[in-house]
Amino acid sequence: MIKQSSYIYLSNLRFRAYHGVLPQERVEGNDFIVNIRLAYDFGKAMETDDVADTLSYADVYQLVQQEMQQPSNLLEHVVGRIGKRLLAEFPLIKAIDLKLTKVNPPMGADCDGAGVEIHLINEKTD
Repeated sequence: MIKQSSYIYLSNLRFRAYHGVLPQERVEGNDFIVNIRLAYDFGKAMETDDVADTLSYADVYQLVQQEMQQPSNLLEHVVGRIGKRLLAEFPLIKAIDLKLTKVNPPMGADCDGAGVEIHLINEKTD
């Protein structure tokens, strides 16, 4: 038997959203990038070649898109919501690495973005 670690990821998902503390951020919005990596055992799908035996990228994307559409003051709140929903809707996820970047943060800096990153572990899968 082969022992493995397996991950499903979505890279550089782009959204226009209205997260931020400043009033102008809630009106004008900003561009955001989401990167997500899910520890998920897809060993069965490796054998069966059946989509029913894995986690759908499209379903993950739809969930992230829904959460990005709900404005929040803090990016920490947004990643918390995304993480909780992923674990609730896909209980076989073992862990989540989630990074949320605000592309043009209103802080007067010349940078590619600022944001938050979180690592969540689903203790129910241990």
